[in-house]
Amino acid sequence: MAGKREKEQVKPIMLHAPSIVPVGDDEEAASRWRSIQYLHKRRCALCCCGCCGATVVILGITILILSLTVFKVKDPTLTMNSLTLDTFRVESGTLDNLVLLNATLVADISIKNPNVASFRFDNSTTDFYYAGETVGVAYAPQGKVSARRTARMNVTVDVLTDRVVKQMNITTEALTAGTELNLTSFTDIKGRVNVLGVYKRDIEVMLNCSMTLELSTAFHGFKNTDCSANVS
Repeated sequence: MAGKREKEQVKPIMLHAPSIVPVGDDEEAASRWRSIQYLHKRRCALCCCGCCGATVVILGITILILSLTVFKVKDPTLTMNSLTLDTFRVESGTLDNLVLLNATLVADISIKNPNVASFRFDNSTTDFYYAGETVGVAYAPQGKVSARRTARMNVTVDVLTDRVVKQMNITTEALTAGTELNLTSFTDIKGRVNVLGVYKRDIEVMLNCSMTLELSTAFHGFKNTDCSANVS
C-alpha cells in the first residue's frame, strides 16, 4: 500500500512551452501603427491648410468689400455758398473813364470731404470774368479738410473795375438808374486723398459759376448765382 501511495503522490510536472509569436505579426502591427500616425498627421495638415486657405479667402473678400465701400476714394464737393460786394465806391472819372469804381468781392466757398481720410489741397485760385476778360483773381492758401468734414474759406478779390467800365461805358446816370453786370467765375482746387497709404488719388475740383451783379448808387448785390462743379 505504501508503495502505491508513493506512486500516486509523485506526479509528473507539466512544463508549458513558451508561446512563440511570429515575427511577421509584429511588423504588420508596427506598419499599421505607422499608417495610422501618417493618416492622422495628413488629416491635421489638410485641416490646417483648409483653415489657412479659408482665412485668406475671408480676408481677401473683406479687403475687397472695404476697398469698394469704406476705403473707396469719393469725389469732394465744392460749393459757392455766397458772394458779397464788400466795398463799393463811385468816384468821378476822367475823359477815358467817366466813372471810377472801387469794388471788393468776398466769396464764401466750402469743400466737403466724404472720404475716411483727409483731403489735402494746394494753393488755389478763383478767377472772375466779365465779357470774357479777367476782372479779378482771388488766391486761397493750401490746406486740409479732415475726414468726413466740411471746410469753409472766404476769398477776397479786388475787382479791376476799370476794365468793366470800359466794356460797358458806364456813366453816373446809368449807376443812378441801376445797371446789371453778368459775371462768371472759375475756381480750381487740386489735392490728394491718401487712405492708409494704400489707396491714393489725385483730385482736381473745378467750380464754374455765373452770376448777375446789380449796381446802383443806392443798392448793390448779387442775384441769380448758378454753379456747376466738375471733378477729375
